[in-house]
Amino acid sequence: MTFLKYFIGITAAFFISVGHTEIQPDNPFPRVKLVTSMGDITVELNRDAAPLTVKNFFRYVKKAQYNDTIFHRLVPDFVIQGGGYDEDFQDKPSYEKVVNESGNGLKNEYGTVAMARERGPHSATRQFFFNLNDNSSLDPDDGDWGYTVFGRIVDGLDVLEAMAELESQAYSDDIGWADVPVDPPILKRIEVVPQN
Repeated sequence: MTFLKYFIGITAAFFISVGHTEIQPDNPFPRVKLVTSMGDITVELNRDAAPLTVKNFFRYVKKAQYNDTIFHRLVPDFVIQGGGYDEDFQDKPSYEKVVNESGNGLKNEYGTVAMARERGPHSATRQFFFNLNDNSSLDPDDGDWGYTVFGRIVDGLDVLEAMAELESQAYSDDIGWADVPVDPPILKRIEVVPQN
C-alpha cells in the first residue's frame, strides 16, 4: 500500500468516526439534564440557531468534562455561571474557542443558557451561564457582538430560582473574583435526554 492510499484511508476513517460521534445529529432541539447538588435542570438546546455552539457544548458533555464542576459566579437578577472550575476552583481544560453565534435571533432572556466569554467576541470555550433576568444588554447591538444563547430551560426553573437566592461573596484578593456563591452549587454531570 502506498503512503498516499494509507493517508487517504486514515483520513476517511477519521472523518467517518467524527461524523458518527455527533450526539443526536438529526435532532434540531436535543435536550440535556443537568444533575446538580440542588436538583435537576433540563435544557432544550437549539441546534438550528447555534449549531457550532451546541456542537462545542456536546463535545464537553460526551467527554464528561462538566462532571463535578461548580457554578462559580452568581450575580443576583443577572446570571449564574459555571462549567469551568472544579470544587477546588481549579481550571478545567478547554478545547479551542468557538465562533460567536450571538446574531442567531435568540435573546438573553430569563431561563436561557448562553456561552460565557472573555472580552473578545470569539473567546468562548466551555463556560456557560443561565440568565436570571431578561438581559438585553448581553444581546448584540449596533454591530457589537453579544453572548450566544443556545438553549432554554424546559424543566427545573425552580432549581434555577433556588440557586438565584444563594448568598455570594468575593472569593479572594489573590484571584479577584466577586460574586462567588458561599456554597457553590455542584454540577455533578450532564445527561443527554433520549430522543423521542
